[in-house]
Amino acid sequence: MLRLGPLAVRLRPRALFAGLVLLAGLAVTSVLALGGGEVELTGREVLAVLVGQGEPGPEFIVGTLRLPRLLTGIAVGAALGASGALLQGMARNPLVSPDIIGFTSGAATGAISALILGADSLFQIGLGALVGGAAASVLVYVLAHRHGGTGTRLVLIGIGVTAALVSVNTYLISKAPVHDAVAAQAWLVGGLNNRGWDHVLVMAGALAVLAPAAAVAAARLNALELGDTTARALGANAESDRRLLLCTSVGLAAVATAVAGPVAFVAFAAPHLVRPLTAATRPGPFTAAGMGALLLAGCDVATQRLFRPVPLPVGVLTAALGGLYLVWVLAFGQRGRL
Repeated sequence: MLRLGPLAVRLRPRALFAGLVLLAGLAVTSVLALGGGEVELTGREVLAVLVGQGEPGPEFIVGTLRLPRLLTGIAVGAALGASGALLQGMARNPLVSPDIIGFTSGAATGAISALILGADSLFQIGLGALVGGAAASVLVYVLAHRHGGTGTRLVLIGIGVTAALVSVNTYLISKAPVHDAVAAQAWLVGGLNNRGWDHVLVMAGALAVLAPAAAVAAARLNALELGDTTARALGANAESDRRLLLCTSVGLAAVATAVAGPVAFVAFAAPHLVRPLTAATRPGPFTAAGMGALLLAGCDVATQRLFRPVPLPVGVLTAALGGLYLVWVLAFGQRGRL
């Protein structure tokens, strides 16, 4: 316990170790992202730009093209990782994540509707994604808890809602004008191309608001993990805490989807991948956020280096790797994972 006046913070050595490992991985990934590309830059040139002493050429490449993309990927990955950790803890089911149970698909439906209706600003697209994600979460929550919800019931209903929303998205795109349909389809893949400082600011503002809410929500998970009856005996309001967890998770996933599109499987995989580092049955949202940031930023660097000269959107690679990882978890992950 670390005491700071009237406050006390509980430090877990393994969680602290995991955070340091993830920070080191992000540092290496950042160097690769900022220095690599069609125009290779040395570490000295990148550092000079970061401290405000770079030449015009490297300054444009790093400050305008690469750094906003990197920071957007880190923030989006962090939001998705934290969202997945909160949902999996709430449902006590490792298969739950925003993209599997329909929240991301609902956000995509709202964003696509905004694009087709003529939205031309990030705020309008983000608002559509937030409304769509919230509507999907309410629908899944109501249906899953109609006769007493369980984690398995939440997953099954979420999969059904996801399938329905995917068909809605396909219908909307098929009926849209060609230009709008192409833009919506490109956004639907999920990627970080052409992301600028406005996207970074949106993600920074959203995380500044939602990170404290995630910390409060994570503290409520300890009681909920014991079951609703025990949680009530300890003085917790199980339904109220569950709604807080759900709202925080949906907010994180919806903002990330609005900025980068429905990037698949990051929210699902990040809590699983960070668990061996923390040696915890339930990784916290902040360590999962670090893993999500590293996962998405690393996949983005991989797509840029492996698929030149036309790199794939990062959502294609995360979907491919995430699908294989889901199959592996279902086939071989019974011990400690399922």
